[in-house]
Amino acid sequence: MGSFILAIDQGTTSSRAIVFNADMTVVAVGQQEFPQIYPASGWVEHDPEAIWDSVVSTVKSALKKAKLTAADIAAIGITNQRETVVVWDKATGAPIHNAIVWQDRRTAAMCQKLRKAGHEETFSKKTGLLLDPYFSGTKLAWLLDTVKGARNRAAKGELLAGTIDSFLIWRLTGGASHVTDATNASRTLVYNIAKNRWDAELLKILDIPAAMLPEVKDCADDFGATDPALFGAAIPILGVAGDQQAATIGQACFAPGMIKSTYGTGCFAVLNTGADLVRSKNRLLSTIAYRLDGKTTYALEGSIFVAGAAVQWLRDGIKVIGKAEHSGELAAQADDGQEVYLVPAFVGLGAPHWDPDARGAMFGLTRNTGPAEFARAALESVAFQTRDLLDAMGKDARGVAASTVLRVDGGMVGSDWAMQRLADIIDAPVDRPKILETTALGAAWLAGSKARVWPDAAEFSRRWALDRRFEPVMEAAERKRKVKGWKDAVRRTLSTT
Repeated sequence: MGSFILAIDQGTTSSRAIVFNADMTVVAVGQQEFPQIYPASGWVEHDPEAIWDSVVSTVKSALKKAKLTAADIAAIGITNQRETVVVWDKATGAPIHNAIVWQDRRTAAMCQKLRKAGHEETFSKKTGLLLDPYFSGTKLAWLLDTVKGARNRAAKGELLAGTIDSFLIWRLTGGASHVTDATNASRTLVYNIAKNRWDAELLKILDIPAAMLPEVKDCADDFGATDPALFGAAIPILGVAGDQQAATIGQACFAPGMIKSTYGTGCFAVLNTGADLVRSKNRLLSTIAYRLDGKTTYALEGSIFVAGAAVQWLRDGIKVIGKAEHSGELAAQADDGQEVYLVPAFVGLGAPHWDPDARGAMFGLTRNTGPAEFARAALESVAFQTRDLLDAMGKDARGVAASTVLRVDGGMVGSDWAMQRLADIIDAPVDRPKILETTALGAAWLAGSKARVWPDAAEFSRRWALDRRFEPVMEAAERKRKVKGWKDAVRRTLSTT
């Protein structure tokens, strides 16, 4: 058996394959984007075949760049965009429809109907989630209701369903394994996170046959082995976690109270609550952080729909910057005398508001407002939203000694200006690690530790390395004024106001 670990990072806009050596250092990366499909307003789909092709292609590319063969790989770890769901033919593996993506809002009316029927408390108590189109359950119900003949075929046992990890593993193993892990299962809206099993009552409410669903395993487990015909030799798949949980692991947030926040298209803050399943009273999500050796570790999660997407809007929407990395440099030039706020509710507001009907708004514009103020407002909006999440976490997790340090990762954290402003707004240190590939690293650690070529959690935590710590320097009075202005801007944006 080889000593290298391969991480498959299947994201919302691209797939990547990353080869790590025994020292947990990146050796080679393969990456490929795939098309986004928008059939109607608020609808987002992916072609599962395009995802599959991108994964196979990037794995082969990464192996070629690393000058390795499949025989050199000790294990594969998979991390994936969560909540995106696929239904496929059990006999042929062919999808019956495009995958419905986590961003998709087509089941909003279904969620509202379930809410009116009094089901939200039942779903929330069992899953830790809210009745929102974000999650997989209503997407799956929509597919069964809408695709011709799907319900009949599902009842006959002809169809399988799962999140992207399940679909990929089924394909990678040549149909031998229909499995998922506890973290991905915990985001489906039909998995009981306290009892760690698919919930019969919730499946009945959504009319989803249990036989369609995958077996749920630990995050570090035997998920099967790749078909030798794919890469030249069979490679065991030994680790799986949804992207935000994988990032939590990659940031070595193994101790209760540790917090990480990932800044990609959206922002996802995760607080490790240990063995305690904390029920949020502030509209955060209770979820599974990871499950190892049959032991479940829980978390509180806050989801922000627009983080890096605000910078993309600056670049592609209003074209005030040419490259995303220029946003911090431009923001630094903003007029300190202007208090301009962007509430980036382009697709509604996530936690702690959960207002799908809110829409983006800008406040405080003057005749002198220009590109620099827009850039600062966009970056500050991410900091303000993060503070809202951390405030809610502080209220919910009083029994957990929450860390006073925020570990960060994702594309946005390369901006020193943005990270300094984040530290200033949340009034806490922000730690940026040396290895920014934390999502892939988390998946790789699950596989590597299971294969016994990487260290255990304690040693992995010890090796976590700091690139830079950002300490808050903003005056308390200025912070208070800015936060007050932000809260007023959000209040004016909410659709229920």
